[in-house]
Amino acid sequence: MSGMEEELESFGDRKGADDQREGSKRHLLELTIDIDPEHRSVTLVDDPSQSRAPRSSPRGLALIRQLSWLSAGQASAKSTPDRSPISLRDAIASSPFVLRKDLWSKNKQRLLNSGTKHALQGLRFISTTNSQWRAVESRFWKLASDQGLLSRADFGLCIGMQDSKEFAGELFDALARRKLKHRQRVEWISYDELRDFWLQISDQNFDSRMQIFFDMCDKDLDGLISEAEVKEVIMLSASENKLSKLKERAEEYAAMIMEELDPQRRGYIELWQLESLIQGTTGIGNYGQILVQPRMFCGSGLVRGICYVFIEHWQRLWVLGLWLLAVVCLFSWKFVQYKNQSSFLVAGYCICVAKGAAETLKLNMALILLPVCRNSITWLRSTSAVGSLIPFDDNINFHKIIGGAIFLGVVLHGGVHLTCDFPRLANSPREQFMAAGLAGDFGNRQPTYWELVKSIEGVTGIAMVLIMCVAFVLASGRSRRNLVKLPWPLHRLTGFNAFWYSHHLFIIVYTMLVLHSMFLFLKHDWVDKTAWMYLLLPTLLYMFERTFSGLRAGYSTVQILKAAIYPGNVLSLDMTKPPGFKYQSGMYIFIKCPSISPFEWHPFSITSAPSDDFVSVHIRISGDWTGEMGKIFSKVCEPPVGNKSGPLKAEYLFGLQSRFVLKLDVSPYFRWNRFPKLLIDGPYGAPAQDYKKYDVLLLIGLGIGATPFISILKDILNNIKTTEPKVRRSEMKPLKKESSFRKINGPCNAYFYWLTKEQGSFEWFRGVMNEIAELDHSALIEMHNYLTSVYAEDDARSALITMVQALHLEKNGVDILSGTRVRTHFAKPNWRKVFGNLASLHPNARIGVFFCGSKILARELDSLAREYSHNQATKFDFHKENF
Repeated sequence: MSGMEEELESFGDRKGADDQREGSKRHLLELTIDIDPEHRSVTLVDDPSQSRAPRSSPRGLALIRQLSWLSAGQASAKSTPDRSPISLRDAIASSPFVLRKDLWSKNKQRLLNSGTKHALQGLRFISTTNSQWRAVESRFWKLASDQGLLSRADFGLCIGMQDSKEFAGELFDALARRKLKHRQRVEWISYDELRDFWLQISDQNFDSRMQIFFDMCDKDLDGLISEAEVKEVIMLSASENKLSKLKERAEEYAAMIMEELDPQRRGYIELWQLESLIQGTTGIGNYGQILVQPRMFCGSGLVRGICYVFIEHWQRLWVLGLWLLAVVCLFSWKFVQYKNQSSFLVAGYCICVAKGAAETLKLNMALILLPVCRNSITWLRSTSAVGSLIPFDDNINFHKIIGGAIFLGVVLHGGVHLTCDFPRLANSPREQFMAAGLAGDFGNRQPTYWELVKSIEGVTGIAMVLIMCVAFVLASGRSRRNLVKLPWPLHRLTGFNAFWYSHHLFIIVYTMLVLHSMFLFLKHDWVDKTAWMYLLLPTLLYMFERTFSGLRAGYSTVQILKAAIYPGNVLSLDMTKPPGFKYQSGMYIFIKCPSISPFEWHPFSITSAPSDDFVSVHIRISGDWTGEMGKIFSKVCEPPVGNKSGPLKAEYLFGLQSRFVLKLDVSPYFRWNRFPKLLIDGPYGAPAQDYKKYDVLLLIGLGIGATPFISILKDILNNIKTTEPKVRRSEMKPLKKESSFRKINGPCNAYFYWLTKEQGSFEWFRGVMNEIAELDHSALIEMHNYLTSVYAEDDARSALITMVQALHLEKNGVDILSGTRVRTHFAKPNWRKVFGNLASLHPNARIGVFFCGSKILARELDSLAREYSHNQATKFDFHKENF
C-alpha cells in the first residue's frame, strides 16, 4: 500500500469513528480517490442541510489539515449527489478560494514523492523532557501564591521563558482562551491547569503546535485572523527578538502576508492558509542530514593519539622539539660544568641549578624577539620552502611559550640564588670557603648575605625580576582586554595601553641583562660572559626591523578618502595607498594617530582588495585608543552648522545610531587638515593570506572578526569580474589538488559564515555582499549571515519573522534583516553539519578553514577540522587569526 493510500485509509477510519460519535449528524464532506498513475479524480459530496461554506466547517478544517496537498481545491467543490468524478485539476482551477496554484503543485509533488506527510519540526514552543517538567513544577511552588495559584506575570519565568515574558504572556492568554472558550482575560491558574498548559506547549505534534500558534493570533476566537492581528504578532515577535526596525515596519509586512494569503481581499486568513505558508518557509535554513560522517583511526586509543599528534602537528612538534632539546642541552652542560668546579664544594647543587637556568635564560631572551620580527616573518612565510616547514601562524603562541619559559627560568635562577647560593657562600665555614679558592672573587674575603644582594649582580637581577613581573601581569589576557576593573586612579593600569607601554620596558631589561652578565661572580674571562653572544644577532635584527618600520611609517602618511561610522560603533576608513604599498588579501597593518598618542600602534585587518586603488580598514570602537578615534571622526563627520544642503549628508540606519559618510573630493566644507593625521605601518602577514593554497575556503568570522575575510571575498570577486569561471557548482567534479583553475585564480569555492549579535552590523559590508550576489552567477562564493540574537527558525517566537523574511526576499530580492540580497539565518549554525556537507560536496579537496573570533568556538572548529580529516580524501586545515 502506498503512503497516500495509508493516509486516506487512516483518515477514513477516523471518519467512521466520528460518524458513530455524532449519530445522525452527517459530515460535510465525503471524499473518494481513484489512485491511478495516469488519472486522479475526486468526488465530493456536500450535505445540503448544511448552510455554511465547506471552508468553515470543523470537518472541512480537519480534512484540510490531514490532506494538505488537496487544500487548494477541495473547498470549491459543488454538491454532487450522483458522485460524478470531478477532475482535481479542474476543481482547483474553478475554486473561488484557491490561493496559490504553485502551492498545490508543490504539496502534491512532495506527498507523491515521499508517500507520507512531511513531518515539520518548526513552531517549537519548548523542548520538553521529564527533568524540565520537574524544574517547572519546582518553580511553580516557589512562585505560587498562598492559594496555590500562579499569576500570568510569572508564567514565563515558571516555564523557562524568563527572557520572553511578553511572548509567554500572550501564550498564556491563548491557552486560557482555548480552555475557557471566551475572550475574558485570566490572571491566575492552578497547578493542574499549568500541567495541562505544559502538555499542550510541549506536544511534539505539528498540528497541535500549529493550532496553538493560530490561537495566539486569533484573539477574538472567530476562527479567522485579520490583518490587525497579524500585525500584532509581528510586533510581538520583533520585540522578543529585539528587531526594532522590523517592528517599525510591522504594518507593511502584515499587508504583505495578507496579499499573499488573501488574494481575494476577504480581510482574513484561516488556519490552513497560515499552515501552508509555514510549511513553505520552515526549514529554509536547515542543512539537511550529514552526508559524510567522520571516520576514526583503527587501533587502540594510544595509537590513534600518537598518529594524530604526528600527522596534524608535525610542524609545531619539530620546532618545539628542537627548542626543548636546545634548552635541555644548555641546562645540562652548565650543570655538569659547575659540578666539576671548586665552587661546588661550597654551594653544592644550588649553584649548578642556578647556572643551568641562567644559560637557558640567555637563549630564551634571544629567541623571544624572533616571533615579533613581523617584516621578516611576512617575507619568510611567502617563500614556499620555509613557509611549509615553520608554523608562522603560531608566532604569537611561540612568543608566549618562550615568555613562560623565561618566567620559570627567572624564578629558578633568582630563587635558588637568594635562598640557597647566597646563604651558603655567606655562612659556610671560613676554612672551607678559603680552601675552595673563592676568596679571590670577593676581594680576598668572605662576603655577607646582604653584600651579595646589594652587589651589581644582585641589584640588576632583582630589578629585572620586578620589571618582568609587571610586564607579565599586564600582558595577561584579562588585563590586556581591560576585563580587570581597578578603582580610580589605578584604572589606567589595565588595558591595551598598559600592555603596550609595559612591554617597552624590555629595553631596560636587556640593558640590565648585559650589565648583569658583565659582573658575574666566579667568572672573569670575557669569553665566559656569553650573554651578549646570544643577544647580538636577535637584537640587531629586531632593532633593524623597528628602524625600518619607523622610517617606512614616516613616509606612509595617508590621506583619508572616506570615513563612516556604522551601527555597532564601527569606524570605516578608506585611505590612499602610500607609494610602493603592496599587500595580499588577509594581511593587516598598524595604524598610529599622533594626535591621540605619539607612540601607540594598533593592528587592523585590511578589508580592501589588493587591486583596489585605496586601502580600507574597519575599526571596532571598544577601547581607549579606538574610543578617541571614534570621538574625533564623529566630530569631523558632523555637517557644518547652518548647512542644510550640499553633498554632505547624515543617514539614519536601523534605528540604532546615525551613520555619517563623508567624501572629501566633492565637499566644499571640509579639507584634508580637518581629519587627524594617520600613519600606517605594514603590511604584515597573517594566516588568512595563505588562502590561495587551498581548493576550497571556509571563512568564519564573529562580529568584527569578519574583516580579514572581506578582502579575500573582494579579491575573488575581482577575479570573477576579470575572468570567466571554468567551474560551476552544478557541474563540479571531484577536485584534484593541482587543478589548473586553482593555480590561476585561487580557490574554486568559498563559503563565508558571518555571525553577529547586532542587526546593524550587516551595514558594514552591505555593498560587498550585494555585489557578490549580483555578479557571482556561478555561485563560487556562498554567503551565510547569522543573527545570533534572534531565536532559531524552528522557534515559535521567530515563526512569523521567518515567513515575512521569505516572502519579502522572494518578492523584492532583499532580506529584511540585513538589507542585502543575502538571506539572514537565525541563531547559530550546526557546525558539524557544515563540515559534513562540505566533505560530501568536495570529496577530494583540501579545504582551508580560516577563523577569527572567540577561543571557545576556535577549539570547537579545530576539533571538527581534525575529526573530519581523519582517513578521508577531504582534508580540513584550521587557521586562527592572532594579533
